[in-house]
Amino acid sequence: MSKLPDVFTDPEDSQLVADAKKDKPEDHEFSYTERDVILYNLGVGVTAKDLQWTYESHEEFAALPTFGVIPQFAASSGISLGWLPNFNPAKLLHGEQYLAIKSPIPTEGQFVNETRLLEVLDKGKAASVTTIVYTKDVATGNVIFENQITVFIRGAGGFGGKRSGRDRGAATASNTPPKRLPDAVIEEKTSASQAALYRLSGDYNPLHIDPNFAAIGGFDQPILHGLCFMGIAGKHVLQSFGVYKDIKVRFSGVVFPGETLVTEMWKTGSKVIFSTKTKERGTTVLAAAAVTLVGTDTMAKL
Repeated sequence: MSKLPDVFTDPEDSQLVADAKKDKPEDHEFSYTERDVILYNLGVGVTAKDLQWTYESHEEFAALPTFGVIPQFAASSGISLGWLPNFNPAKLLHGEQYLAIKSPIPTEGQFVNETRLLEVLDKGKAASVTTIVYTKDVATGNVIFENQITVFIRGAGGFGGKRSGRDRGAATASNTPPKRLPDAVIEEKTSASQAALYRLSGDYNPLHIDPNFAAIGGFDQPILHGLCFMGIAGKHVLQSFGVYKDIKVRFSGVVFPGETLVTEMWKTGSKVIFSTKTKERGTTVLAAAAVTLVGTDTMAKL
C-alpha cells in the first residue's frame, strides 16, 4: 500500500509555505457507479455508437483513462489557499494537470483521496501552487490514480521562497512538439451543451453554465471546463496510439462550447506529444502536453 508523506518538506520554502504544508487535509471519500462512468464518457464526447464507453453490458465496458481526474476533484479543489497573501479565488487559474493511472480502473468503486501541498512557488506578482492527490481503493488500499494539480493565483505573490520548481519527471516535462508534421490529427466539434453535460461529473462552477457569472470573469459566454477538453484530447490520443499510463497538459487557452478541437500528435519513443487548438480561432488551448504509452517506464518523480 502506497501512502503520501505527511509533509513534502523543502529547505527552500519560506516559513509561510512550510507552515501551510503542515496543515494536513482530511482524507476525502468518493464512490461511483457505472452510471457515473457513462456520464463522464459522454461528457468528453463519446457517442451512442461507442458501446465500449456507453453500454454497461458491453464485454469491454470501461472508463476512459482521464476519468481519473474525477474522483480527486472535490479533494483537490477543497484545499485551503487562504494563507496566501491577498488570496482572491476569482484570480485563480488552472495551470497544469498531471494524471497517472497506476492500476486498472474499476467501473464502479469506493475510493479515498489523500491530498497534500506538494510545491509552492513565488512568481513575484503571482503564486503557483501544486497539490498532489493519491486516489486509493478503499477495499484493497491500492493506489488507482495520482493527480498533480497546479494553479496560479494572480496577485498572491511576494511571500518569499522558491521561484522555480524542481524536475518532477513526466509531471513537469516541457513536451515540445518535433519540427515535423504530426503523426496523427483528429478534429472533433464539441456540442453547444458540452459544458452543461460535463458539469454533472462534479465541477459545478457557474463559470461553465451561467452567462452572467461568465461575464463577470470577462467572457462573452460560459467556457468549457479545462478538464473536459483535456479528456477530449486524451480520447484522441487513445484512439490514435492506444492505452497510456499517464497524461500531462498545460491549459493555455479557453474553449467555448460548440467550437471544434484539433489535436495534433507526434509519437516520440515512449511518449506521444500533443497540442490542441480551436479550429475556429486558431487558439492553442492545450500545450506542453504528452502521454506515456503503456509498456514504458517514464513516470513522475517525487
